Amino acid sequence: MKSFTRIARASPRVKASASLSAAGRLSSIRCASNVSSGEPLKKTPLYDFHVANGAKMVPFAGYHMPVQYSSLSLADSHHFTRNHASLFDVSHMVQHIFKGPAAAAFLEKVTPSSWSNVAPMSGKLTTFLWPGTGGIVDDTIVTRIGEDEFYVVTNGACLDKDTKYIDEELGKFGGDVQWTRLDGSGLVALQGPQAAEILSEVLATDINLKDFYFGNTVQAELKLADGGKTHPVLISRGGYTGEDGFEISFNGKLYPALESTVKAVESLIKTAGPERLQMAGLGARDSLRLEAGMCLYGHDLDDTTTPVEAGLSWIISPERRKAGGFHGAEIILPQLTPKSKGGSGVERRRVGFVVQGAPAREGAEIQKDGQTIGTITSGVPSPTLGKNIAMGYIKDGQHKAGTEVDVVVRGRKRQAVVTKMPFTPAKYWKAPA
Repeated sequence: MKSFTRIARASPRVKASASLSAAGRLSSIRCASNVSSGEPLKKTPLYDFHVANGAKMVPFAGYHMPVQYSSLSLADSHHFTRNHASLFDVSHMVQHIFKGPAAAAFLEKVTPSSWSNVAPMSGKLTTFLWPGTGGIVDDTIVTRIGEDEFYVVTNGACLDKDTKYIDEELGKFGGDVQWTRLDGSGLVALQGPQAAEILSEVLATDINLKDFYFGNTVQAELKLADGGKTHPVLISRGGYTGEDGFEISFNGKLYPALESTVKAVESLIKTAGPERLQMAGLGARDSLRLEAGMCLYGHDLDDTTTPVEAGLSWIISPERRKAGGFHGAEIILPQLTPKSKGGSGVERRRVGFVVQGAPAREGAEIQKDGQTIGTITSGVPSPTLGKNIAMGYIKDGQHKAGTEVDVVVRGRKRQAVVTKMPFTPAKYWKAPA
């Protein structure tokens, strides 16, 4: 796939390099992708490493991706992440740079979050939105890495849709914004209670990780096993598992990411040793993220779902609630106020469930007194809790924790109860309140 830069004030696409600011599931895994079946699967920089280390590879988001490794079962890999640390290849995610005097204004048009007042080298979750409907185009992490420069990560399964959306929105916006997609880059996630300890041992840059909090980002170099160092990489604290962790980006537009990603992973594995760090795949990632109450786009979020319905109202900044001005604001802002208080409210809400008997999978009906009131969007047996957990959308009014419902699994009703999420406590390293 060709890398490109889109400049909003000019229609032609030209090749360009983005400059980061110096400031500082086995078959049951639903492999959502809008890549046509006729296109060959792509490989991440770690493909050969995965195969050499016993990974079972499956199609996911247009890539060959590891679902698990021969060294650990899915449940064992899940537990290892919760107790020690695991390293996930997430290079299928799409990395972008938005740069220019109007970059913050553009992002404030297409998301409901504020960006002009975000501190440098910090980021947060948000969503791209459709104009007119407020439906979620994709969920994304946006980080301010310079005065007028933002690093954005979107879902690999939404590559084609997101590319078309951003291109069209920039064309309509017309401000001074340069957009570069960082194709050919590497991205790995180091997750688990021992993640900070392990990262500190391979850092070649002096960083006090105790004061480096969830949502913070820094540029640094990593020590390699051969005594050398990586090129500057972007390290963000956060993660999809509910555990403390870091995502490490290897910019393929500026550096040889294919080579450096592999060498950095080998250094992490060698430094930590197998008792502290193991590779993990999509299978463990799915159960970990569901325990953490995290959404999977294309299943728990889609184009027809607004942030309020999805339980993501917290991404709408207070000043945006007053001023609006973002796509779908005319739909989303009235939804924040229940009908009983004069707003439009919502008809459905995303909630969690604990399900008795067989696990509920995507598409299972949720019933109350024989009437269908919702649908399951994700479900797995929870290795941590030893229970079947699920996520889905339920009729407003039935969404409160403790509400008992039935879930139809393989034609049989199973008892379930609405449960608060996350299912397991989040352990992010956050700044003191």
